This record gives sequence, structure tokens and C-alpha cells, in this order.
Amino acid sequence: MISEILFFVTFLLIVNSYLLYPILLMVLAKRNRSTELSESKLSVSILISAYNEEKVIKQRIENIESLDYDKELLEVIVGSDCSNDNTNQILTTLASTSPWLKIYIFENRRGKAAVINDLVQNATNNILVFSDANTIFDKMALKNLINKFWDDSVGGVSGKLILSDENVTTQSVEEKKYWMFETLIKQAEGKLGILIGANGGIFAIRKELFTSIPIRKAVTDDFFVSLSVLSKGYKFLFANDAIAYENVANDIAAEYKRKKRFAATNYQTLSFFKHLLFNNNLLLTYAFWSHKVLRWFLPFQLIIILILNMLLFSTGILFEIFFYFQVTLYTFALIGFLFSLIKVRFILFSLPYFFIVTNIALVSGFIKFLRKEHTVIWESTPR
Repeated sequence: MISEILFFVTFLLIVNSYLLYPILLMVLAKRNRSTELSESKLSVSILISAYNEEKVIKQRIENIESLDYDKELLEVIVGSDCSNDNTNQILTTLASTSPWLKIYIFENRRGKAAVINDLVQNATNNILVFSDANTIFDKMALKNLINKFWDDSVGGVSGKLILSDENVTTQSVEEKKYWMFETLIKQAEGKLGILIGANGGIFAIRKELFTSIPIRKAVTDDFFVSLSVLSKGYKFLFANDAIAYENVANDIAAEYKRKKRFAATNYQTLSFFKHLLFNNNLLLTYAFWSHKVLRWFLPFQLIIILILNMLLFSTGILFEIFFYFQVTLYTFALIGFLFSLIKVRFILFSLPYFFIVTNIALVSGFIKFLRKEHTVIWESTPR
């Protein structure tokens, strides 16, 4: 009886994260009326931490220059974290012809968090927009993002990040499909003002709500900043029409390295926001558990449910069916892995393979977190 109860509780936790929670969010979000927004004319500081971005930094600055936003209300602050390629030279040349571009070239590499903290201190405007060197904004993205700051209760706004496969192989399709599912959840959370984790390539907060990002313990910086705003009691919205683009990783193996790194820093970030696990805002607490915490511990739930399923296999046809379902899932994932070795992809097998790789990355990241092997200094996954 205890084994059966534990089995069904674990099963419901998984179903809640990937089915019940999204459905409930969609229902609540649909009932929540949107507010008509007028154009905001707020002063904005765009912050970018760069390390060896010679391939994209010029295009990024030119992209910002092309945005439909009053340049008199805009400053762009780029910090080069001891880049040793041509990033510094390119930035220096660009700054000489763009008065709204400020650059800071740091001689010691300290990591993205330290750079962002310094850039915030040097920002002079009321709204901070966080972005990356490899992100491309749609022409109206910045204006649509800032228009969401329609009252003082809105502390942060995330834009919509679209993963592009331009110039990369089609093997990125699994990440793109997962990201489409994530975006639907973010949209619903945003309508309710409880967006759990902004898109790091395009999001904004009020400057007075910024909390310095820890530099001794590696955290996920965009996730940390987002939760800091929510923990202060402010709304965090989602601007569906503030669109930005980034390339996805070339293949699942490359994406695994990124997920492993972020898994370790996500667990560390959680340690700073334990109070959100039992917050006065019950919807926020439910969202935090369902969208983040339970998913981070999904691989352990999968292990538990597989072991219990084997113990309960002979007790009923329901357990037999579920066991065979799990065996099929893992078999398809193995086939997907074998196909990946010969550069062949069938979505029927590659999606289970991607799912399993993601959960292996979570376990590896958790081990890194426990061993304190994660670091504030890292190199971006090639995209």
C-alpha cells in the first residue's frame, strides 16, 4: 500500500508539472483581462556582458541602433570581461561614432555576474534592459517591452525569445519544440504577473528593484534577477510582441553542456529564494514549485517511479502497462542516441533522446552543485 501511494504521488507530481499546471495557467490567464497600453517614453539602459564576441558584437550594436526607440532616451552599456579576441577593438571603434554607446573594458576576467553588477552601477536610466551579445531584437521589440511598464506594480517584463535555426543544422529541432512549450507557459504566467524566470536575452526591470547578483556563488543571473523582483512583491509580465532571436545549439550534445551548467546554477539560485517555496502569494508558490522546483528534481522522480513500478509490476494490469510505457520511452531514447552517432534523426526517437539527455544534465548539474564545482566564469555554448 505504501509503495502504491508513493507511486501515484510521484506520478501526479510529474503530471502536474507538464500537464495540470500548464492547463490551469491557460484557464486563469484567459480569464485575466489585458490592459490597453499607451506608448511609454521611459529612459532605458541596455546592459550587455561580453566575452570574446568578435563574431557578433558589431551586428548586435548595429541591431540596437536600428531599433524604433528615441536614442535620446537610450544608452547602451557593454562590458568586456577581459576578452582576448578583437571584441575590445570593435567596441572601441563603434563607441567613437555612437554617443549613446558606453563601453567598459575589464582587464581581469570575473564572470558575467560581476560585469552586470558593475554595469548597473554605471547605468543612469530608470529602466534596465538585460540582453546578450548574440541576441537580435525585432525593430519594435524595445518599445513593446517598455510599454508594459504601465503602472508602478509592474517591476519586470520579459520579451519573447525565438530560437532560430539559421546557419545551424536541423538537429536543433528538439530544443525548439521544447522552447515553444516553455514560451506558452511563460506567456500565461506573464498575464498573471508571476513570470518565473525571464528570457535572459531580452528582459527589463526597474533599476531600483535590482539586487546585486552573487559573485562568490555561481547563480543563473537572469533567473536570480527575475526572482528578486517577484520576491519584492512586484509583478513580472511577458511581452509577447517584444520579440528577439537567438540561434540554438548545433546538436543535442552541445545543448547538454549548457543545460548541465545551468542546472548547477539553478540549484544554487534556489538556495537564495527558499522563502518563495511557501510565499503568501499562493499562486506564485504553486508556480515556483510546478514550473521550476519539481522539474529540477524530475530525474529523481523518474528513478523512483521506475523502481516502484518494477516492485508493483505483478499487482495489476495498470502497473504492467505503465512499466511497458517506460521501457518503450527509454528504448526509443537509446535508439535516438544510436542514430545520433551516425547523424540520422527521426523525431520519434530524437525527442525521447532529448528528454533523457535533459534529465541526465539535471543530475550531472546537481552533482556539480553538491560538489561546489560550478564556477562564475564560463564560456558560452557555441550557437
